Amino acid sequence: MGRFFDNAGLLISNYCIRIVTALIVYFVGRFIIRKLLKLIGDKGLLKKLDATTASLALNIVKVLLYLVLIVSVIGILGVPMASVITVLASAGVAVGMALQGSLSNLAGGVMLMIFKPYRVGDFVETAGESGVVKDISMFYTTLLTPDNRKVLIPNGSIMNANVKNYSAEETRRVDLSFTVARGEDIEAIRAAVLEAFAGNELILKDPAPIVPVNGGSDQAMTFTPMVWCKNADYWGAKFSAEQNIAEALKKAGIKAPTAMYKQIK
Repeated sequence: MGRFFDNAGLLISNYCIRIVTALIVYFVGRFIIRKLLKLIGDKGLLKKLDATTASLALNIVKVLLYLVLIVSVIGILGVPMASVITVLASAGVAVGMALQGSLSNLAGGVMLMIFKPYRVGDFVETAGESGVVKDISMFYTTLLTPDNRKVLIPNGSIMNANVKNYSAEETRRVDLSFTVARGEDIEAIRAAVLEAFAGNELILKDPAPIVPVNGGSDQAMTFTPMVWCKNADYWGAKFSAEQNIAEALKKAGIKAPTAMYKQIK
């Protein structure tokens, strides 16, 4: 009986040592991983990459490091590695079948990192949403909409949708529209609007603004001016150009369509 208790005490002692060692390795490893990720992100190789690639790569490195840590802790506890690998493989198959959508998002995240259809800070429209790209993680892309809503879009959905990147080029065209009464002098209207645009510092001189007539009705003519601006000045250029048009038409005494007056009344 005494020998039994001695063996039991030794067994319990060994397991206690393993558990304590595993806990120490886990917490120390977690501390090291956090410091390492911060070092890689702030001062390491990822610092040389663009924000989009760096964010996604850092998430992948984080998952891999924690996976290595967990496997190490399991090994310290004395669980046979062959059994661990078998369990992980079986669990991987089961989880993969259950999380096909998540794996699709993960694959989408990798594809976004490779092809880079947009970067952090770009204004994009995709999957029915539009906004500034704030973050690209392994599974989701985070957009901040113009009305300050935070939208998370699965990467898998983005890879299967059209992506409009409004920030890809340095300049952008602003499309405008206004209507005047039929019978007004087209050239006088065009000259007045172009003169107003000429004094707008946000509107580029090259390419030059144009003010074409684009349809109308028996009582109205529709003009669709097109001006160019720097990408960062888009909204300012759009609003100021609309104000330029209104002021130019008022100054020139251009009348609005009769039907429009009736509708307003």
